[in-house]
Amino acid sequence: MNFRIYIQKRSPFDIDSRKLYNELKHMKISLSNVVIYHIYDILNINEKLFLESLSKVFVDPVTDILHRNMHLNTSYIEYFTEKYDDDRAHAAIQCIKIIDPKSTKVSVKTGQLIKLIGMKKKQDFYKIKKYYIKSCLSGQNTQNHKNEDKIINNFINFSVEEIKKIHHKWNLSMNMNDLLFIQKYFSEEKRNPTPAELRIFDVYWSDHCRHTTFFTTLKNISFYGSLKQTYQNIFRKYLKDRDLIGRSKSPINFMDLSSLPAKILYKKGKLTNYVSSDEHNACMIMINVDFTDKNEKEKWYLLFKNETHNHPTEIDPFGGASTCIGGAIRDSLSGRAFVYQGLRLSGAANPMNLKTIYGKLPQKKICFESACGYSSYGNQIGLSTTHVHEIYHEGYRAKRMEIGMVVGAVPVDFVKQEKPKEGDVILLIGGMTGKEGIGGATDSSQEQDDNLKNYIQQKGNPIIERKIQRLFRKKEVISLIKKCNDFGAGGAAVAISELSDSLILYLDKIPIKDKETKNIKDIEIALSESQERMAVILDPKDVKKFISFSREENIMSVPIGEITDNKRIIFYYRKKEIFNVKSSFLNTKGSHKEKAVRVNSPISVSPFNKSKKIIFSKKTFLNTLSELNIASQKSLVEMFDSTVGGTTVLMPFGGRYQMTPSEGSVQKIPVLKGNTNTVSLASWGFHPEVSIWSPFHGGAYAIVECISKIVSMGGNYRNTYFSFQEYYQKLDNDSENWGKPFSALLGAYHAQMSLELASIGGKDSMSGTYKNLHVPPTFIAFGVSTGLCFNIISPEFKKEGNKIYLYYHNPLDNEMPDFNSIKKAYDQIYEGICSGKIVSVKTVKDGGISVAIANMSFGNRLGAVIDYNDHLLETNIGSLIIESSSSISYNNFIPIGEVISYKYLNFNGIFIDIDESIKNWLKTFYPIFSYTNEGENKIPKVENIKQEGKHNSMIWKCKFKKKGKPRVFIPIFPGTNSELESVRAFEKEGSTVNTLVFKNLYDKDIMESIYHFQKYIETVQIFMLCGGFSAGDEPDGSAKFIVSILHNPYIQDAIKHFLDQDGLILGICNGFQGLIKSGLLPYGKICFRNHNSPTLTYNKIEKHISQCVHIKVISDHSPWLNGMKNKIYTLPISHSEGRFYANKETINILFNRGQIAAQYVDLKGEPSLKRSYNPNGSVEAVEGLLSEDGKIYGRMTHPERYDHGLLKNIPNIRKHSIFKNAVQYFL
Repeated sequence: MNFRIYIQKRSPFDIDSRKLYNELKHMKISLSNVVIYHIYDILNINEKLFLESLSKVFVDPVTDILHRNMHLNTSYIEYFTEKYDDDRAHAAIQCIKIIDPKSTKVSVKTGQLIKLIGMKKKQDFYKIKKYYIKSCLSGQNTQNHKNEDKIINNFINFSVEEIKKIHHKWNLSMNMNDLLFIQKYFSEEKRNPTPAELRIFDVYWSDHCRHTTFFTTLKNISFYGSLKQTYQNIFRKYLKDRDLIGRSKSPINFMDLSSLPAKILYKKGKLTNYVSSDEHNACMIMINVDFTDKNEKEKWYLLFKNETHNHPTEIDPFGGASTCIGGAIRDSLSGRAFVYQGLRLSGAANPMNLKTIYGKLPQKKICFESACGYSSYGNQIGLSTTHVHEIYHEGYRAKRMEIGMVVGAVPVDFVKQEKPKEGDVILLIGGMTGKEGIGGATDSSQEQDDNLKNYIQQKGNPIIERKIQRLFRKKEVISLIKKCNDFGAGGAAVAISELSDSLILYLDKIPIKDKETKNIKDIEIALSESQERMAVILDPKDVKKFISFSREENIMSVPIGEITDNKRIIFYYRKKEIFNVKSSFLNTKGSHKEKAVRVNSPISVSPFNKSKKIIFSKKTFLNTLSELNIASQKSLVEMFDSTVGGTTVLMPFGGRYQMTPSEGSVQKIPVLKGNTNTVSLASWGFHPEVSIWSPFHGGAYAIVECISKIVSMGGNYRNTYFSFQEYYQKLDNDSENWGKPFSALLGAYHAQMSLELASIGGKDSMSGTYKNLHVPPTFIAFGVSTGLCFNIISPEFKKEGNKIYLYYHNPLDNEMPDFNSIKKAYDQIYEGICSGKIVSVKTVKDGGISVAIANMSFGNRLGAVIDYNDHLLETNIGSLIIESSSSISYNNFIPIGEVISYKYLNFNGIFIDIDESIKNWLKTFYPIFSYTNEGENKIPKVENIKQEGKHNSMIWKCKFKKKGKPRVFIPIFPGTNSELESVRAFEKEGSTVNTLVFKNLYDKDIMESIYHFQKYIETVQIFMLCGGFSAGDEPDGSAKFIVSILHNPYIQDAIKHFLDQDGLILGICNGFQGLIKSGLLPYGKICFRNHNSPTLTYNKIEKHISQCVHIKVISDHSPWLNGMKNKIYTLPISHSEGRFYANKETINILFNRGQIAAQYVDLKGEPSLKRSYNPNGSVEAVEGLLSEDGKIYGRMTHPERYDHGLLKNIPNIRKHSIFKNAVQYFL
């Protein structure tokens, strides 16, 4: 039977309708209201299963209204999803099959119905329809590659004019010389090319894939203006250094200029940790990782990579940004590293400017939706993103800048890198292939124009990539891999061709998504940029073993090719050859290219100009705090999960009030067992105004800013390795345009050689032009260093009475950095940090010394008295503010003040209130990233409700004790991302932990997983559901996948018996959602819920939130919370659906029964609804819940993510020993 249902959110929970109404209002469309209904067509299902699935899969009785029929008229818009990946439908099918594994023929189709209330103008209907359906289509590829001729007849004999026609007709990104180069090659091959060959060359040789701009030979390099002599001296040094390593006859190009410092310094023995590899997807160094419990060190590889998705994010903000971070992760993952640390750097025009260029999206929409896309992907895959920053400059109106930077690590003895040999097998692992993303590489390499705006990009799947992360975490798996590459730009055609210079690829063996099997073409399979796919080369004897390991992790592995020895790259499709070329020709990167370079000296006033002094006043200072590139981005940053994985050393914002921004990212190395003090530090440097004034100075100061941030976090700048990011306008044939990146790289060359540090990788993009608009010359230095956890410091003022010093960096006469002064000062600061004397350091940048000091004061609301009147508001790069517990006598360190306990800043007698400063600092981005809900601060304080339950504190012990260590069962569902830290938390307390990957690739997998799930429940004492996004929080709500499993009759019976034997159940975050929506909380059993049941729903702030909160245990009627009543804990949260909701009657019952476990409280320990303390807006500030007997416990905060040495900039943080209590219960 077939059924259709419509689901409407009840008014308090209808976020999507409110958002759409506000968007239409912004478009000046007159409406009184909008209501969105979610449509499900459920096909080939019997009525009994349909009715059962309504409450278990589709409808939450608390938040949803079910409609079986709708009487439609002209005020409705109906839209059905036709995307290649309908995640909602797929999740719904999976949930139904879990309830009844025999329902193998069920299918689901999803859509939306929009009811427009009070619409007055008929033309508005079509306007709304076009707008809404276009939004829904985001991520869907509308290109259609028709069947093309098997051969391009007579191509090798075409005249130049005929070649031009081909170039125009096929809309190729390669230039005419490349096409003529191909013609010459096929003439020598004595055959005409196939259309597939031409299209693959176009992608393979694109700037995005082969960095053709960076490999262009540079001729006639000339220097002009006041800095001519400076340029020439550094350029002569560069030429001399080339001679030292025998490169004098090799072409001069951007790549040579950017990579030469690493080659020179490596030869001199300076880069002792650098690792060279044939696999070039990420930078790699070797580090020593200490183990505190074993008193020994291990060799590990540390990999890092920065990736841009500028063009895709400009076109499709959510999809482009999400696949940006997905691609960055895969690049390091292909080096076998487990990726655990993330940064995001982006660039936009003023999002408050409502004017929009025709053919482009509004900046506000791009900024917010790209943040949602990036954070959604990172949060789901489980990447701790601890540093996020957006740069604002009007040049980015030409094209968005979207950069993801990640760090990963792997033990050296896990990795095998061997040269492939004939007969080796190529396997594809990960996701299936569809039509999305075709042409993405060539589009990204071109200047955006009106003809490109409809080209749609890839769609990411973080759940699949998380599985690959888990798979590659195992030594027995990655030790089988000879070579690995990720599927990114150019799809299989590029990924596979890069693996070897001799191979065969069978395109018809690549698994295709169900909806594509009938109409996908061979070239579409070759060029599809479907995400979350990796290629590995294995010895034939290891293939079966590798596939078996993949199946254990619920991931597909399929042989798709083989290594040969004929130096040719060959693709087959259904036994027909569609691509066959010499690898030597494919790897030429196209025709030889030459360009002239003219480097000009800056002619405008320097941003560091000391003669242009800004008069300091309270008004000027407060206005400065609100400027775009100075104002707080806290509302943006907290959308990104900063604690998942349990390795975070510094939170993005520190201090008692969590208001002082950290200078970068610091994470512990994610060791598999034991404890380590070894950390990785990551940061960046770039100043758009400096780079516009002089790209040469911009390159040098990017490096200075980057290492200054490393030093301010307690790192040794001498351990830093860089990866550069270049993003420039379309260079065309203009020598002055070519002079901009050349100048930046020359400045960076000088900085690297002066500091004896080097870049060992990078990424370039030279398409930042839209008509007459250009991005600012963008040169970013990303830096990674390593250190020890106990040396890491954070920038908030620590204690009244501490001394404040200034290291003021005075540029040289030519405005270049004084590297001798910087090196000496940064060494002294590192020494002072290691000795414990220096307790906080802050870099100076925009807004000058006064803004840096204000930022240091915000975290703990500690004031400062400053007796220093120079450069208080002037831009400076390289200077540092230092807080010391005692006097410092270093040269060039100026004593400028003292930390005080009062909440004001005193700049030379000008008093400024800290709270007023924070208010001005926070307000700028309220309209963009929704820091607070309107009127939230007016919500009256919640009364401290005293529980009157009958339960008193007691000693809890299990009645049914078993011998040996208590055993714990943690299932791993598709989308689970907190299992590693959860396992570690229990194992540290002495328990044995069993995990089970719930497999669902095939119908039989579901039956098998349910069987093993049941068996584990029967043999353990503790059952935990940990955090994540099971099934991507689909269909339309969290934990429905988990709930379906718990409602399976076999699992339901096993859990009942488990609880009868005094077993304990814990659910954290997504696990708590599963407990409450299955009925286990608060009812103590799996059951159907009703409209009076409590629930967890979308945060009141209407976005994901990640920060630390204070919770107070108000009931210890549980083994989990034994002895903890009235104690307050500061712990991290990270969730989108964490708002506890129940009606007053239910709340009173829960309080009276002692089932409210904990509440969100303010700094005084009082329950609070204020956004700062109760960020999800939970009713009565409820954070956690107990079953009436206390054995089932659900909570939103993450105690498993904290351990010694973590979250160092959050005062008073401590362990919440629920894991220890649970283990002790059974001993």
